[in-house]
Amino acid sequence: MPSRRHLLRLTGATAVAGLAGCSNDPGVLDDSSTWTDETCGAGAEPADSVSEYATHPDDDVSLFRRGLRRLGYYPDEVVPSSVSVNWTFPINYVGHTAAKSSPVPSPDGETIVFAGDSGWVHAYTPTGELRWSTRTGATDLGFHGSPAIVDDTVYIGGYDGDLYALDLETGDLVWRTRSADLEGTLAVGSSPAYYDGTLYVIAEYGSPSSGALWAIDPETGEPTWSDDRLWGQPHPSPTIDLEAGRILAGSNDGVVYCWEFPSLEFAWEFQAEADGEEREGGAFYAGAEIKGTVAAHDGYGYVGSWDENVYCLDLEDGSPEWVFETDGAIMSNPGVDVEEDVVYMGSDDEYVYAIDAASGDELWSTNVGGRVIGALSVTAGTVLAGSYDGHLYALDKETGARCWRVENRGRVTSAPVPVDGRIYYAERAVFSNYYDDDRETIMEEPGHAYCLVGDE
Repeated sequence: MPSRRHLLRLTGATAVAGLAGCSNDPGVLDDSSTWTDETCGAGAEPADSVSEYATHPDDDVSLFRRGLRRLGYYPDEVVPSSVSVNWTFPINYVGHTAAKSSPVPSPDGETIVFAGDSGWVHAYTPTGELRWSTRTGATDLGFHGSPAIVDDTVYIGGYDGDLYALDLETGDLVWRTRSADLEGTLAVGSSPAYYDGTLYVIAEYGSPSSGALWAIDPETGEPTWSDDRLWGQPHPSPTIDLEAGRILAGSNDGVVYCWEFPSLEFAWEFQAEADGEEREGGAFYAGAEIKGTVAAHDGYGYVGSWDENVYCLDLEDGSPEWVFETDGAIMSNPGVDVEEDVVYMGSDDEYVYAIDAASGDELWSTNVGGRVIGALSVTAGTVLAGSYDGHLYALDKETGARCWRVENRGRVTSAPVPVDGRIYYAERAVFSNYYDDDRETIMEEPGHAYCLVGDE
């Protein structure tokens, strides 16, 4: 039986502008590889400046999702009405279903750092010139978290359980904190946060299936504090809200954990409610896993769960303000327009949703042809979303109309990152549906990193 939300879509609950060469129904896709519509993002003007609310209070810091609140908000960037691939290179080779590492620009925008799932870190100029490539010890599953760049140093955690600091100019190793120094980490799949002389990162452990929030000295790589109360091998990145005085992250046990900031005294936890198997004394509900990073806005945190819900949590005490239902598990990281108070979220049900941040009401929903497990990015006029159908989509953020899509080789699972008129992102490798003699899947083509530019 169709769900309530599916029925709303079928009955035209959201009015969307028509697209050139496309169906007017945002729930129906045609077979065009690239669409354009002059009304998409019409009138969008780049913001003259972006407050530290959406970026970082320090000009010499670049983070995954752009800032401490992990909003993925780029009001100073206007996405072109049509785009093409300017340059590309192979980067991902592993069939791991987790979202791939997202590119991060240096604070001055002159270097774009990419991390791959085979353990390599690369630095490129905006025009596609390779500056350096560094091979690390994370050669099994590589990197799925994204770098933090502070001044002239790149910080990233790998699936070997180690933390790495690399020189931004040369790629040389500055320090490496071994798994043993972090009490035997299995992996670091989260993206570090940085504030006031300290790195914060979530680590996961294999036996028992647990995790910890760590504070790290960025000069030496020495751990300075930790809390191992997390359960279920956490992947999300830590979110810091300086106004609310909170640092928080979700985990595979379906729990969002929250500490006071900067004191790091534990504040509260919130358990997603899934109909699944209860594990480990009630600490883990199968089907409630939280894979995405919390976005913090105006005293609330927004996050999705495998229980198919988007949660709005009061950062003061963790109580849910509202719950928004989708028709699929959610791994995606939300993007938030802080001026319009709109939360954008992707789901495994193949839709991108625009949700009123205050009420939890659906503003629009648009089919993008495949699962959305990567992070969404919000620009001056559009929402950028990667899809499992092998395309990157640009959607009008006011209506959900599909402006264009770009066909790629594999599934687009990193965040699209707009910088000075260019868009950077990465995809998963393409694997066959059959096996070789050792019953191993065969990689048909590696996943690539991309740079898009506007068509003249």
